[in-house]
Amino acid sequence: MSDVLVLDAISKTYGKGGPAPVSVLQNLSLSVGRGEVVALVAPSGAGKSTLLHIAGLLDTADTGRVILNGRDMSGQPDRTRTEARRQDLGFVYQFHHLLPEFSAAENIVLPQLANGVSSSAAQARARDLLGRVGLSHRADHRPAQMSGGEQQRVAFCRALANAPSLLLADEPTGNLDPATSDKVFDVLMTLVRDTGLSALIATHNMDLAARMDRVIRLGD
Repeated sequence: MSDVLVLDAISKTYGKGGPAPVSVLQNLSLSVGRGEVVALVAPSGAGKSTLLHIAGLLDTADTGRVILNGRDMSGQPDRTRTEARRQDLGFVYQFHHLLPEFSAAENIVLPQLANGVSSSAAQARARDLLGRVGLSHRADHRPAQMSGGEQQRVAFCRALANAPSLLLADEPTGNLDPATSDKVFDVLMTLVRDTGLSALIATHNMDLAARMDRVIRLGD
């Protein structure tokens, strides 16, 4: 199994040079294999969001390397990192962050248009993804017309719109009640497995973590 993501000796400190620098990550290494779903379990404040931001090329490490699909992204120019985020990475957060003025389908179409996909192909992809998560009937509804679980399912579809090789998710069901969380997580896992996607999913829910291929614990 080849690795879609390798973090090699990553360190990150905030407030360097200030009176009280905070060392968040120290010499951290991990990998995610192609087609593998990995749980990242950590208490609040342990640095899991920082780790995901570095893995997702939204932040830079002080030291270490981020290797995405065999390519060392450390030190690459902003344009290269932006292209990699758009083409190779999908992001899901605790809150859906859907654009309220657009329908479910339009929220999934927009990132595809930004990636150069034709409007007709983007529409077809959006409808297909919504069908996979059981939301074909919500395609033309705006976020305010949907439940929290439905909104998060749309966010999953948006993350997969450009067929990324790696999904990064930060507490993707953390804003939902337990029953809805379980159902929505089932949808996410089915979507990931059906598309052969790799995923690094941060969660504090050990029951959800146990349903993934491997668990990495981040502490201290």
